[in-house]
Amino acid sequence: MAIDYIERIPNNVNLSDNRRLQRALEEWQPRFLDWWKDMGPEGFQPYEIYLRTATSVDAKGWASFGYTRMPDYRWGIFLAEPDPERRIHFGQHKGEPAWQEVPGEYRGTLRRLIVTQGDTEPASVEQQRHLGLTAPSLYDLRNLFQVNVEEGRHLWAMVYLLHAYFGRDGREEAESLLERRSGDQDKPRILGAFNEATPDWLSFFMFTFFTDRDGKYQLASLAESGFDPLARTCRFMLTEEAHHMFVGETGIARVVQRTCELMNEHKTADVRRHGGIDLETLQRYLNFHYTVSLDLFGSEVSTNAANFYTMGLKGRFEEARKDDDHNLMDATYGVIVPQNGVAVERQEPALTSLNARLRDDYTMDCARGVARWNQVIKRAGIDFELKLPHVGFNRRIGAFATHAVTPDGRIVPAEDWERGRKAWLPTEADHEFIRSLMVPVREPGRYAPWIAAPARGINNQPPGFEYVRFS
Repeated sequence: MAIDYIERIPNNVNLSDNRRLQRALEEWQPRFLDWWKDMGPEGFQPYEIYLRTATSVDAKGWASFGYTRMPDYRWGIFLAEPDPERRIHFGQHKGEPAWQEVPGEYRGTLRRLIVTQGDTEPASVEQQRHLGLTAPSLYDLRNLFQVNVEEGRHLWAMVYLLHAYFGRDGREEAESLLERRSGDQDKPRILGAFNEATPDWLSFFMFTFFTDRDGKYQLASLAESGFDPLARTCRFMLTEEAHHMFVGETGIARVVQRTCELMNEHKTADVRRHGGIDLETLQRYLNFHYTVSLDLFGSEVSTNAANFYTMGLKGRFEEARKDDDHNLMDATYGVIVPQNGVAVERQEPALTSLNARLRDDYTMDCARGVARWNQVIKRAGIDFELKLPHVGFNRRIGAFATHAVTPDGRIVPAEDWERGRKAWLPTEADHEFIRSLMVPVREPGRYAPWIAAPARGINNQPPGFEYVRFS
């Protein structure tokens, strides 16, 4: 049976006028739904969830709220509105009209960029599929599912590009996106962070703050692409990605708030015995998730990043605001690297240092969020400060991958680092304790004792709103 493209798949790409694309998506959609039922949120497919659905790209249509079952969610395909006068802002094609078709010489490289981004979308759904069983409230349960369905929509967006612009190769890549599995030994996801487990809600909040923030910067770089359909796709995806980071930042802020309340109530920093998560444990989880996310930016100095830029395929964050020639042939950039046993800043060619610059933009953004968490602690009158560790700490990729670096940036012998590990990174005892807190709360308006209530409800709903209907 053919799909009703206006009703079933909201879109602004004229699907109804493209029979070839229709047939391709008719074949792909049932496989996607099979994947969703197998690897999507466990145990909640029959229930109605209060979700936001994009039905258009204008202010009225991109955030329509209502109850729906997740398998019935309308995964739409949307690109930001086109700019007929748009030109490429950087690289060797600077000043040329943006491409509406894939340049033949860049076909393979563009496909690889799209597949790598597309692979992260289903991966995060797979990582989070068990979390609904231990949600600390209906509010948080609903936010989890909102993140999940929008990651599914982002997968649709990348698959649309593969089907619409890359022929048979694109169709095969779209199939592979449904075949890989997060953490699978034989068919893992492409990027390491997306093969890590997300076993509890503290990890989920850290993931949506740190790892989804990496997604923001990758999408923003691709939104500068000279390939206009990719740029427009990513610009619209960024509007949804903002909510994912909101879930992470406010989730951790609520944990911090509850911890401070318990510390003041019981006059102790040891809030574990009172059902809270101590600040030292929060710091260890922060250290882990931040550094794993740093690895997603790749090596600080990269010829691949330079080539993507020169080709006009992937720009810098907020490229148009950069005050330079947008070619970078003669410019340099300061990159932190290990040298003679210490971390130093060394000037490198700006063109090959694009990963480092994007990572630095990301780090500054993360620091602003951490500063807001610290304001919660300060207002509670507690003398403690959460901190981002040094960029060399706990790295698996890049210049520091083979060095033992402490959170404060000292390069030390490996045996010294191992002795400090339990103070810096989550231990098995930490994981076990956090797991012990993961008891579901399903009564509207109630929250688990380790997390505070949000300041306001989704779409301004009242405190006791029933975000998930179990009947």
